[in-house]
Amino acid sequence: MEKIITPCNPHALPCVHRMMAYLGELSGKGILTGQHTKTRGVEELHRIEEITGKQPALLGFELLSYSPNINYLDTDDECMEEVAGNYGTLRQAWEWVRQKGVVTLTWHWFSPLGGRSKAFYAENTDFNATTALVEGTPENKALLQDMDMMAALLRPFCEAGVPILWRPFHEGDGNWFWWGKQGAETVKGLWRLMYDRYTNLHRLDNLIWVWNSPVPGCYPGDDVVDIISRDMYPPKHEHTAQSDKLAELKQITAQPKITLIGEIGTIPSAAALAEEKSEWVSYMTWCDDFCLTEEFTTNDALRAMYDHPWAITRDKLPELY
Repeated sequence: MEKIITPCNPHALPCVHRMMAYLGELSGKGILTGQHTKTRGVEELHRIEEITGKQPALLGFELLSYSPNINYLDTDDECMEEVAGNYGTLRQAWEWVRQKGVVTLTWHWFSPLGGRSKAFYAENTDFNATTALVEGTPENKALLQDMDMMAALLRPFCEAGVPILWRPFHEGDGNWFWWGKQGAETVKGLWRLMYDRYTNLHRLDNLIWVWNSPVPGCYPGDDVVDIISRDMYPPKHEHTAQSDKLAELKQITAQPKITLIGEIGTIPSAAALAEEKSEWVSYMTWCDDFCLTEEFTTNDALRAMYDHPWAITRDKLPELY
């Protein structure tokens, strides 16, 4: 079935239309190789280059250290290590832009009020996201202040005409992050609030809105979503097309949306994807041991992906922006 490639934002920039059209055409014909990075050292990218001689088409960058409300007074070494390692990652995103790669952004958002240590985790904050949707509350003011700060960081990408696969409130069906803790109606409200503010107030017309959950009850609506996605962590060395996960994801909407794998541990099999003419248009391997060791994917399996005709690496990308 032909995918819907018209952006939900009626003011979307030409670069968004080009990216959406390309991904729509790619569905069932190939998959963008992708990798998440969380530090300025982008060790994951260098390891892929070393093993395969190629670069992924898509790189993900982490925005956690840009959260305004990091509690430096009540934290731990693990949290501070992650925050410090993440400083300046937007510079690396701009480096990737200069190479014309596909950019996706993930924000492990430290709660706008309160919290300690890694306050994007619900267990580390009492921030109430439901209250944050009530106009005029302290939680609402803090939420909007954080959103506006992030909008300012995204603005230069818009001005440069760079399309961003924007995946906020990821894994919103779960209760492990503060944005998912209060349930489906709250995460839908948060999504729609951000979409409205970024589209109608800040005019960030370069964003491609990527929803990230396979749970129908959490889905915020076709009018505010461009692409649907889910995260998955298969068993070690189990390389498949993840067709059952795709079928489940497609149940969240009757519209034939473009589908991608937001995060994955063990990479999919390019041969299986090709055989099944899979509709996944991209995947993004998570960082740490999922990429930096052979614990989940061997070097041979990684090369098999990057060498397969179904796989799109950076050198195979058309000019998208």
